Amino acid sequence: MSEIRICGYRPLSGEIKIQGSKNGVLPMLAASVLQRGTLKFTNVPIIQDVICMVGILESIGCKCQLEGNCLKVDGAEVKDIQIPREYVGKMRSSILVMGALLGREGRAVTWHPGGCSIGSRPVDLHLKAFRQLGARIKEEEGRIEARAKELSGSEISFPFPSVGATENALLAAVLAKGETVILGAAMEPEIMSLCRLLNQMGARIQGIGSPVLRIQGVDELYGTEFNVPGDRIAAGTYLLAAAAAGGRAKLLDAPWEEMQAVVGVLRRLGAKVEPLGAEGSSGAGAAGMEIKMDGRPRPICLSTGPYPGFPTDLQSPLLSVLALAEGVSTVEETVFEARFKTVGELRKMGAGIEVSGRRAIVSGKDHLTGASVKAWDLRGGAALVAAALAARGETRISDCIYIERGYEDICRDILCVNGDIRWIGS
Repeated sequence: MSEIRICGYRPLSGEIKIQGSKNGVLPMLAASVLQRGTLKFTNVPIIQDVICMVGILESIGCKCQLEGNCLKVDGAEVKDIQIPREYVGKMRSSILVMGALLGREGRAVTWHPGGCSIGSRPVDLHLKAFRQLGARIKEEEGRIEARAKELSGSEISFPFPSVGATENALLAAVLAKGETVILGAAMEPEIMSLCRLLNQMGARIQGIGSPVLRIQGVDELYGTEFNVPGDRIAAGTYLLAAAAAGGRAKLLDAPWEEMQAVVGVLRRLGAKVEPLGAEGSSGAGAAGMEIKMDGRPRPICLSTGPYPGFPTDLQSPLLSVLALAEGVSTVEETVFEARFKTVGELRKMGAGIEVSGRRAIVSGKDHLTGASVKAWDLRGGAALVAAALAARGETRISDCIYIERGYEDICRDILCVNGDIRWIGS
């Protein structure tokens, strides 16, 4: 069983190069199914979810070649339209391959997806979008089949800006006949990156970055080369870790413009956060940001929300910071109802957190204490790393396989900012 051990209560100092975006690269890899040439991705994060997605692509007939952080996907031959159940149970983003397969082959089979235990995450909006495009959906004992002789452009309206459903609607619509209009589309940077990739492949998408996307279907998409942008959630995790432990850290390749909600919250907490120059500290192209934190954080009140709001993926790491604040804070979770599962582990470290429904009330303490805790999900595990860096004594975090799903090497990165951390293999 994998375990991370951290000796905390020391300020951070140094710089981290931020990995490619986890939430960005997964829908891009699904999009590779839509073309019959070769897609080349650079700055690919080497994480478990990427390895899982590569497994799915290879299982349906794509040829994948991974060298360092460069991944080539040859989509010339797709031989199967069924996503293996073994992969679906590991990663919710597997559902995105369904939209791509439906768009290319007119048929796709998958299963209700798994992943982190952060609450109910139904796929009804995904299936609604497929139906609007003309697909017939059959669900039986967890199996989902979508079938269409021909997809036709349509108007798709989402009552909530679901990131995954927007991505799946895009993947299915780009090869459909006629125009598709997506109303209430999610506006996350990962959606914008997917749209830019698809357009570079030959798609015709307008309204990028807005809640209304217009897709004019095309007959064919082509291979291209695309650089995966920096991971704003990984960057936010390390910013919050620095806010908890104190000190100074530079994050190279962190996407400044996409992180203004996080930057605003950090400044409210008392941190100084500024963008790096165009050349950063490690040469041309290494732009990012720098954080300086002295003293205990200030208490704040906030709610998570879809972009451009404060991301739900950083709610758990934020709790670790607020557990050390000089006063009482409140955090309302508006996206996933089970995001507070890590609260019980933080309490083992001395955190004063009470949960009522979707709201957490955090009574800040002057210190946390190292303990043996468990990662229940990806971002909750990262929150425990942030808390441990600020805690007195040693913390042992078990079940760290969840952390590997989204962070290329969290121990390597924390070591770069002088954290006392080590990975104990499974």
